[in-house]
Amino acid sequence: MKRSSLAIAITLAALPVAVIAGAAGAPGFSDFRLVGYGSGYGSGSGSGSTGSTGSGSCASLAPDAFVTNVSSATVTPINTGTRTAGPPIPVGLHPVGIAITPDGKTAYVANIGSDTVTPITIATCTARTPITVGLNPEWIAITPDGKTAYVTNHGSGTVTPIDLATSTAGTPIPVGLSPRWIAITPDGKTAYVTDDNAGTGTVTPIDLATSTAGTQIPVGHIPQRIAITRDGKTAWVRSIVEVGNPTSVVDAVTPISTATSTTGTPIPIGPDSQDVAITPDGKTLYVVDRGVGITPINIASDTAGTPIPIGGAGWIAITPDGKTLYVSDANSVIPVDVATNTVLPAIPVGSDACQIAVVP
Repeated sequence: MKRSSLAIAITLAALPVAVIAGAAGAPGFSDFRLVGYGSGYGSGSGSGSTGSTGSGSCASLAPDAFVTNVSSATVTPINTGTRTAGPPIPVGLHPVGIAITPDGKTAYVANIGSDTVTPITIATCTARTPITVGLNPEWIAITPDGKTAYVTNHGSGTVTPIDLATSTAGTPIPVGLSPRWIAITPDGKTAYVTDDNAGTGTVTPIDLATSTAGTQIPVGHIPQRIAITRDGKTAWVRSIVEVGNPTSVVDAVTPISTATSTTGTPIPIGPDSQDVAITPDGKTLYVVDRGVGITPINIASDTAGTPIPIGGAGWIAITPDGKTLYVSDANSVIPVDVATNTVLPAIPVGSDACQIAVVP
């Protein structure tokens, strides 16, 4: 592939947030378009239309999953058993990342347009006082002990720790130019952060005991979503890599040994891949590709299986029992039966459904 073509591909993929001149709103900007999340990310006013959802109290709904709705500045609670969505919960401007504490009591939402993280009490579906963090917080992960959340600040080049007992933001940790996704090892000792800046293409490990960023691990261009196996031995990251001779540029998922910080052989995937998730048994890696659907990868053999066709698939979550996948598209969440790869009826949610989190 010619260098000029590679440069164009990298440049286009490196634009997760494009700031458009606007008026009042979040600090420094209010109207911006998020590239790579969905089809309708335009102006954000903190409100907007939502899909047809259920009604009634949160207690009667008994939600066990939540999805962020970027354009409507809300989070939709879902009962996965009944496949019913409850009334959307207003949060900050352009919510993207969401994580739930191990005890299942609280969800934390990263609002990329408000520079805040909003806690939500799951029992009542109530949003609490937002916590101010860095610029453009995008992704969030919570330690296995439930004591600390870590949020990537895409616009600040940092990761902010949050003490969940006090809802207090700590000292930001510098990690790179454009940190985006984050995952924490099951032992709670290390976080891995992707930097999708076109000139770096790295994953940065953070020693959580000392809040110190380690040596960056090169993984190709524009690394994005990252997931860690349950045994903590391997991190899988989606990025753009150069393969073959003559060289071609493809989307791929690359394994990283957490013991040695070395990368394995990339596995080529679809050209519009985005999210990845690993089954609880650690046997299968699912990759979401907007143009193909969901591709299962056998981790033991590093081979890709037959894609499950879902048009417009964006983000993915797996239930703790590993039996069901939940995939977001423009305005709905789509369940998939893992045993049969059967796509079940969609659950309407808010505008531009983004990340899904399932209660542990």
